[in-house]
Amino acid sequence: VQLQASGGGLVQAGGSLRLSCAASGRTFSNYVMGWFRQAPGKERDFVAAISGAGGSTYYADSVKGRFTISRDNVKNTVYLQMNSLKPEDTAVYYCAANWGVLTTTPRAYDYWGQGTLVTVSS
Repeated sequence: VQLQASGGGLVQAGGSLRLSCAASGRTFSNYVMGWFRQAPGKERDFVAAISGAGGSTYYADSVKGRFTISRDNVKNTVYLQMNSLKPEDTAVYYCAANWGVLTTTPRAYDYWGQGTLVTVSS
């Protein structure tokens, strides 16, 4: 599976962005998809994950109620809608895929995209 993330940019606090992650390769719907983020000097943190069919989602407490993960298995794409952005959301955002485990643990994910930078100004 090859993953290509896009949609990052500069936004003011309170604004919105939608990240996309396009997948190619094997059957996309077999994979749990996750979003992670890494701020400068910090570890890579879990943001959100969605099951293969899209029926189950899980969010980090820090983004719950502001971010929404979704997927389109026809377009082989997973999305992260980010609303009410805060300066502390500034990070490089990565999409990742694993075979069937809805988990927050980065090492459980087998495939990673290249990352897209989100910068939230105050």
